[in-house]
Amino acid sequence: MKQPIKIGLLGSGTVGTGVVRVLQKNAHEIEQKVGAPVEVKTVLVRDIHKMRPYLEGIQLTDDMETILRDDEIGIVVELMGGLHPAREYMLAAMEAGKHVVTANKDVVAQFGRDMFEMAERNQVEFLFEASVGGGIPIVTPLKECLTANRITEVIGIVNGTTNYMLTKMTQCGSDYAAVLREAQEKGYAEADPAADVEGLDAARKAAILASLAFNTRVSLENVSAEGITRITPEDIDYARELGYVVKLLAIARDLGDQGIDVRVHPAFLPVGHPLAAVSDVFNAIYIKGNAIGEAMFYGRGAGALPTASAVIADIVAAARGLVRGNAQGVGCTCFEHKPFCPLEDTISAYYIRLLVADQPGVLGAIATTFGDQGVSLNSVIQTRRVGPQAEIVVVTHQVQYRKILQAEHCLTQLPVVSKISNVIRVETAAEGNG
Repeated sequence: MKQPIKIGLLGSGTVGTGVVRVLQKNAHEIEQKVGAPVEVKTVLVRDIHKMRPYLEGIQLTDDMETILRDDEIGIVVELMGGLHPAREYMLAAMEAGKHVVTANKDVVAQFGRDMFEMAERNQVEFLFEASVGGGIPIVTPLKECLTANRITEVIGIVNGTTNYMLTKMTQCGSDYAAVLREAQEKGYAEADPAADVEGLDAARKAAILASLAFNTRVSLENVSAEGITRITPEDIDYARELGYVVKLLAIARDLGDQGIDVRVHPAFLPVGHPLAAVSDVFNAIYIKGNAIGEAMFYGRGAGALPTASAVIADIVAAARGLVRGNAQGVGCTCFEHKPFCPLEDTISAYYIRLLVADQPGVLGAIATTFGDQGVSLNSVIQTRRVGPQAEIVVVTHQVQYRKILQAEHCLTQLPVVSKISNVIRVETAAEGNG
C-alpha cells in the first residue's frame, strides 16, 4: 500500500466537520480512486483544549507553522472563511509547496490573481470547487468539461437564503420581514443577514463564475449588486399575474464588442424558464454555450455534507497528482482581457410599480413621459386603489438602463406621481442581453 496522503485542515466548523466525516465514511472508495489512503493529520483550531469528539485521533494545533513545517502534509484545506488570515495562510501553504483546497468565495473573488500566481510559481494546485454552489459541480465543468464552448451566458440562483425567502413569499404571501425572521430561526440566515439579502454573497459567486466562463479576470468591484430587501408581496402577486416568478439572479453575459455584463439583482423570470422551478434553499446554474446549447446544474448550495462533497472532489484531484508525481489541475484560465459593459448601457425589460393620483389623464401623462425618454411600454395595468390614490404597473420593452433612470427622474417630477414603489428587471426569452 502506498504512503497515505496527509491533509492539514484549517477550521473545524460545520464544513470542516463534514469533510472529516465523509473522508472517514468513504475512506475505502476514496483510497481506490486516489491510489493511496487520504487522511487528515492536523487541524488548525482556535482552542486546542475544547472537546471535539469528531476529531478524535487527529492532531490539533493553534499554530499555523505546525502545518507549514510538516513535510508529511501535502494538501492544506482552508475552511475558516473570511478574507484574513485565510488568504495569508493559503499563500504561505503554497509557498511551502503544499496544494491548497478551499471553499472560500471571498478570497477567490477578491484575491484570485494572487492565489493563482502563487500556485504557478510553486508548481502546486489551487482548487476551489466548493466556493460556488456548495455541492453542485460547476467550477470543474467550466474549466474543463465545457472548454470546447464559447460560453455566452451564465445565470444562477446561487444564494440559498434569499431563494428560501422568495419561495416563502411566493407560496405563503408573507412579507420580507416575516420570512427573514423565519429564515433566521431555521438557521438559513445569519443574525446579520446583509451579505445574503443585499446580494453581496451572490456577487462574489458571480465574479467567480464570470471569470471561469469568459476566461477573463472579473473581480467583486466589477459586479453590480442589488438585493431583495425592497421586494413586497405586491410585487410577487404582480409577477404571478404576468406569468413570472421573482428570483435573485446572478447574471453574467458576454456581449461581444460591448464587453462583459455581470450583475446580481432580483428579476421577474418567466415561469417556463428552467430556473423558475428552483425553490427553497436549492441552487442552480444555467449556462449557454455555442456547442452544448443549454445546460443546467442543480443541487444543494450549502450544508456540511454537500459542501464537503465538493471539497473532497478537489482533495481527490490534488491527491491523485501527489500519487502520480504530477499536477493534475488546469490552473488559471483568465488569459483574456475583456472590457466591462457599464451598468447604464445594459439592456433589459423592466417592471415599474407606481402610486399615482386617481384622476383622468394620469395614464396619458405617464405614457408620454416614458415615450419622451425613449422607453417603449409593453403593458400597463391599473388594478387597485391605495387610499385616494391608484397603483399602476408598467412593463417596458427592452431598453437601456440609462433611459429607465432618466424616465424615473422625470416621473418623480410629475405632480400626479406620488411614489415609484419599485423597479425590477424582467428576464425575457429573447436572445442577447435581455
